[in-house]
This record gives sequence, C-alpha cells and structure tokens, in this order.
Amino acid sequence: MTGPAPTRRSGRWIERWDPEDEAFWRSTGERIARRNLWFSVLSEHIGFSVWTLWSVLVLFMGPEYGLTPADKFLLTSVVTLVGAVVRVPYTFAVAVFGGRNWTIVSASLLLIPTVAAFVVMEPGTSYSTFLLVGLLAGIGGGNFASSMTNINAFFPLRKKGWALGLNAGGGNIGVPVIQLVALAIIGASGGPRVLLGIYIPLIVVAAVLAALFMDNLSSVKNDTGAAKDAARDAHTWIMSVLYIGTFGSFIGYSFAFGQVLTNGFGRTPLQAAYLTFVGPLLGSLIRPLGGWLADRYGGARITLWNYVGMAAATAVLVVASMQKSLPLFVSVFVVLFVLSGLGNGSTFKMIPGIFQAKALAKGLEGEAAVAHGRRLSGASMGLIGAVGALGGVGINLAFRQSFLSYGSGTGAFVAFLAYYGVCFAVTWAVYLRRTAVRVPATAPASEAKAQLGYAEV
Repeated sequence: MTGPAPTRRSGRWIERWDPEDEAFWRSTGERIARRNLWFSVLSEHIGFSVWTLWSVLVLFMGPEYGLTPADKFLLTSVVTLVGAVVRVPYTFAVAVFGGRNWTIVSASLLLIPTVAAFVVMEPGTSYSTFLLVGLLAGIGGGNFASSMTNINAFFPLRKKGWALGLNAGGGNIGVPVIQLVALAIIGASGGPRVLLGIYIPLIVVAAVLAALFMDNLSSVKNDTGAAKDAARDAHTWIMSVLYIGTFGSFIGYSFAFGQVLTNGFGRTPLQAAYLTFVGPLLGSLIRPLGGWLADRYGGARITLWNYVGMAAATAVLVVASMQKSLPLFVSVFVVLFVLSGLGNGSTFKMIPGIFQAKALAKGLEGEAAVAHGRRLSGASMGLIGAVGALGGVGINLAFRQSFLSYGSGTGAFVAFLAYYGVCFAVTWAVYLRRTAVRVPATAPASEAKAQLGYAEV
C-alpha cells in the first residue's frame, strides 16, 4: 500500500486509512497525519483562547462597568459551564461531518462570541448582556473534544500518546497566550477591543488553513453502543471525579487567578496580568510529563501522590490567603497549577489501562482485548473530558460564594482541600487497594491480571 485510495466525495475525504500498516505509514500516512495535527492544534489553541477570553476581559472591567466581584465570578462560571457541556456533542461531530469539515465549522463559530464581545465591551452594557455574550464564548471549550477525537483517528497506536499529548498541550497553551497578549495590551494602555481585534483575524486564518490543508477520514464513525456502554460503566464516572480535580482545577484556576489577585490582594489589572499567565503556561507544558511518569510508574500511583501535593499546596494557600502574603500565595498557586497539569497527564493516561484490565477480566486476550479496551476508553474520554471541565464551574462558584461570605478566597480553598482529600481516597480505594487483595489460587489468570492491572494503569 502506497497511499490512500482516491476519494469519492468532495471536500478532501480519504476513503481508506490504515496507519497500523507500516508501509502505508512511512510512505504516505505520517506526512498526512502530521499535517492534520499541526492545523488541528492551531484551531484548538485559538478555541482555548476564546474559551478563556473572559478571564482576561474581566480584568479590563473597572468600577465604571458596575460589576461586583461576585458578578464577575458568575460570568466566568457561565463561560466554563457551556464549554464543558458542548464537549459532548463536539466529540461526536467529527464522525458526522468529517474532521476537516468540523474544524472549519468549529473555528468559524469562534467569530460569534469574539465579534459579540467586541460590540458590547463598554461601560453601560447591561449585566445580562455580558452573561449572554459570555455564554457564547463557551463554545471555544468544545474544540478540545473534537480535535482530540479527530487526531486520535489519524495516528497508529504506538504514536497516539505523543500526538494526543502534543495536541492537548498545544491547545491548553492558548490560555497563557491570551493572558500574555492581554498583558501587553494593558501595558500599552490599550482597551479590550484591541485584544478582540487581534483574535478576530486569527480565527479567520485558522478556518481558512483548515479548509486548505486538512482532511476527512471516512473510517471515523460514531459508535453509539460504545458511548452507552461507557456511560454505564462505573469507572467512567470515577475517573470523571478524578479529572474534575485535575483539569477542573487547571481551567477553573485559569479563569479565577486574576480575579483573586485583584479582589483579594488589591492588585491592579496590570499587576495581576504580570502574574496570571505563569501558572497556566507551566501547567500546560508539564502535562506530557504526567503521562510519561504514568507510563513509567503507573498512572494510579502518580495520580495518588499528585493529589497529596495538590492538597499540601492548597493548605499553604489557605495560610497565605489568611495572612495576605502575596509572594507566598503566588508562588504556591503556580505550584498548584503545575500539579494540576501533571495530574491531567496521569489521569487521562489511566483510562485506556483501566478498560484494558476490564477486557482481560472478561477473558479476552490479544487483539480482542486491545480492541475492546480501545472502544470503551475512546468513548469514555469524551464524557470524562466534559465532566472534568465542570470542575472549573465549581471553582468559580466557590470563589464567588467565598468572597460574598468572607470577603476573601480562603473559604473556597478549604473546600478545594477537602475535595483533593476525597480524590486521594478514591484513587487509593479503587485503583491501588485492590492490588493488595489476595486472589485465590484457583481464580482464572484473567482475574489475577485484572486485580494487578489497576496499579499499572
């Protein structure tokens, strides 16, 4: 095999795609897959930037806008909520419309919230209008789900970890990038419309490049049965709880960090902008390391000790918040960002191993076990990604209530500390404690493998 079969449909459709075939991959497949990866990363990167746009815009909204800290936290909560919910339909859109076609559509849709924000971003606009426009910005959160689904289909199993890690990391970096751009604009005494004016043409460029250089794969089809099976599996929801603690923390803190600095520590928007991008940047860059450590030592073990670190960092944040120690608060908050990024990699890496262990427990072996595990893990990832993003909603609502009740973020940090304790207990009880269970000598080998496998996922 030297290349994909000629397409029979318009719109750059590839009818036959077999990346597991070494000859095909070397001669044609790798070049096509990498090209699609780069332009998928670009679109997803801008999607993340638009999703987190309001975490930056609220820094521009001074007293003349008439919004309280609680109003701003509710605004960013709405954006996060929509971004989490739309991840579910975006996961299935690739199979319905094609990866290239949906990338064009999803990138173009980003114009709606960006142009709308450009129009309404001025004092005197009603709070309900800001909420509506913020709700529209949530669609940027869906680009991650469709991009990961699309790129997953292009690469062979032995290359998926690298490709998906690069795709996810490239998208996540959209968060600190828009914060850095905002810093430059605030420093130059520019207004929020300057920021929006920069991103509007970038969105057009991303959509045009996707149209010119990406491809659709006919082999990508929705498996509604797998989605139903994944939704019925308890491990999908257990891992969702753990992913809320890692990715939910990452995206929630990305939205809230600047507001906490301005409302809790009296920083000006410019002073806050100097600090807010560091945490998301490091958290994005370290995500692949979390996956690598999970490969080497087992995802459950890395996740367990990562939650110990997150809990310890949060406990220090409680002290720093009570003492109003800005240097301690910022430095430890950055550490918490890094740990959330590390946990993103280790928790997501656990998912395929869990379903592989379950396949072995069913008595499946070899390719049958691999296929079964891949089918359920692929379906569960979309659900876990969506539910995990809801953690960002919880974080912003917790900060909102904490500032309303106590005038600081201390109460919210206490709640986060408790949640990380729950995640530690769940990880140990479900995925590590089982390795200590004595398996009877008469038990099938597959059962023994399943008992031991969770520690290695």
